[in-house]
Amino acid sequence: MKRSSSMQTTNPTGNSTQFVHRGTQGALDVFGPTVEFLTLPEEPDTDYCVMIGTIPPGVSVPLHSHPDPESFYVLSGSVRTLDQRGDTLEWRTVNPGDFAHIPGHAKHAWQNASSEPSLQLITTTRRLGRFFREIGRPVSAGAPGKPPTADDLQHLIRIAAKYEYWMGSPEENAALGIVIK
Repeated sequence: MKRSSSMQTTNPTGNSTQFVHRGTQGALDVFGPTVEFLTLPEEPDTDYCVMIGTIPPGVSVPLHSHPDPESFYVLSGSVRTLDQRGDTLEWRTVNPGDFAHIPGHAKHAWQNASSEPSLQLITTTRRLGRFFREIGRPVSAGAPGKPPTADDLQHLIRIAAKYEYWMGSPEENAALGIVIK
């Protein structure tokens, strides 16, 4: 039986069940980490977006916040996440089988200090999925992305402003042990 990129079946009420095989939607490099969509943020009948996120060894997701909540289930590899509790920021280790929910507007960051890639199942809003579509650069799953150009970074800043996302400064990130390259 040939495996298709997605299969759709219709039940008697006319609603469709969709099945997506991992790797068929492509991967996007989002400045170091990659995301692979399991649901498409353009789908009108879904209120959420599900992705597989990969953070390679030694890669960080800088300090940021956005109105969209995100939930992460760690599939493999360990990562550290910056947890905001009131005005306090604290690093916590998240291991395979652990679940982390980041509420909307919470400052957060991720860091993979291990020697293995970390894979997470991510559930968030369609809006955040569309943001990733706008800033991401197509890449083969598991392949390292190219360093961002000055134009790529300017594009990220423009799109983040469009979505009203906040990004920490290089100084704020450095204070947390995150070096932005």
